[in-house]
Amino acid sequence: MTIEKRAGKAVIRYSEAFKLQVVREFESGAYVSEAEAQRKYGITGTRTVRNWLVRHGKGHLMKKVLRVEVPEEGNRLRELEREVKRLKQALGDAHVDLILGEEYLKIACRRAGEPDVEAFKKKNAGLL
Repeated sequence: MTIEKRAGKAVIRYSEAFKLQVVREFESGAYVSEAEAQRKYGITGTRTVRNWLVRHGKGHLMKKVLRVEVPEEGNRLRELEREVKRLKQALGDAHVDLILGEEYLKIACRRAGEPDVEAFKKKNAGLL
């Protein structure tokens, strides 16, 4: 273990042999939790032991992502993804329709001899 000073804080460096020892002890069941290993050796970093387990451990659960789902959840997820895709398409279509409507209104204003759209809307409020 070496201690360095960096920006006023002590940075503790552990040897590879020490890291491997802690990982071996953890994997053999010597500790109930990572926090227990930290307390035994006075390791101050909250994620230090976890990082060692991920890097040096064999078969440690921290390396694996486990997702358990019942068949209905998978079907529901696919169904929701399709629904999101459909809604995005509908929103895009609505946006295009809005832009086209605004452009048609501008054309109607010019044809009616009214260059200002807001003035045209006020004059023709009952018709729109």
